[in-house]
Amino acid sequence: MGSFIFIPLLFFGLIILFSSFFIVKQQTAVIIERFGKFQSIRHSGLQMKIPLIDRIAARIGLKIQQLDVIVETKTLDDVFVKLKVSVQYVVIRDKVYEAFYKLEYPHDQITSYVFDVVRAEVPKMKLDDVFVKKDDIAIAVKSELQDAMLDYGYDIIKTLVTDIDPDAQVKAAMNRINASEREKIAAQFEGDAARILIVEKAKAEAESKRLQGQGIADQRREIARGLEESVEVLNKVGINSQEASALIVVTQHYDTLQSIGEETNTNLILLPNSPQAGSDMLNNMVASFTASNMIGEQMKKGNPRKKE
Repeated sequence: MGSFIFIPLLFFGLIILFSSFFIVKQQTAVIIERFGKFQSIRHSGLQMKIPLIDRIAARIGLKIQQLDVIVETKTLDDVFVKLKVSVQYVVIRDKVYEAFYKLEYPHDQITSYVFDVVRAEVPKMKLDDVFVKKDDIAIAVKSELQDAMLDYGYDIIKTLVTDIDPDAQVKAAMNRINASEREKIAAQFEGDAARILIVEKAKAEAESKRLQGQGIADQRREIARGLEESVEVLNKVGINSQEASALIVVTQHYDTLQSIGEETNTNLILLPNSPQAGSDMLNNMVASFTASNMIGEQMKKGNPRKKE
């Protein structure tokens, strides 16, 4: 009979003994209460408490935590926008008591401060400034939270504005404005390219004409030099300048006819091209030279004083 009572007592005693020990993980703090009153804070390792008297009230994580808060507010230019603010915070190791006993719902408290600061800062900015100065908003949120949450045992590590989401119609309008600006810039570049092309083409044509004119001038200069030499050779054999010039013209006429005849697929027609065209041209030239000489002699006789 006594053995039957001893076994349950032994089993109950073992349960009480094992319940006296507990393990606290790394980066964790355990709050121990005795009869509902705060007793102590235990950190990582094997810990002991009085069975049936002490109890574990809470396990507080000491790791960095993150809370994402989405706030909808209006900008200075009356645009509704949603901001996603990420708050990274941690329970201060030396203030675990305050973090557990002073604040019931830390997430709600942090969210309230984020709403208050964002809705105070964003209405002072235009939509474009919200994108540019999002770091200023994050700094303002952190400064406000740091001062408020420090008394509750929480340290604000960092605040980030991770997303800015305007109304869908506003985003569509911004995209249209951006597309229009890019099309305008593209049109300006295309216009500049076309203008440069026209200018360069005009310069090339001008240079081509200049070189072409220079070539024609050089060609005529060489032709004149050749004619001068031909006339001098003919004068040496007793042919005067008029007859020499006429002979050269007739010779060039027949040379032209010969070069035309050598081309089988040419469609060039030389006028006049009758058999007596050469002699007619020669007679006309001789008559022209004679008439011009007579006119020159008469003009000299008519102005003897001016000549003197």
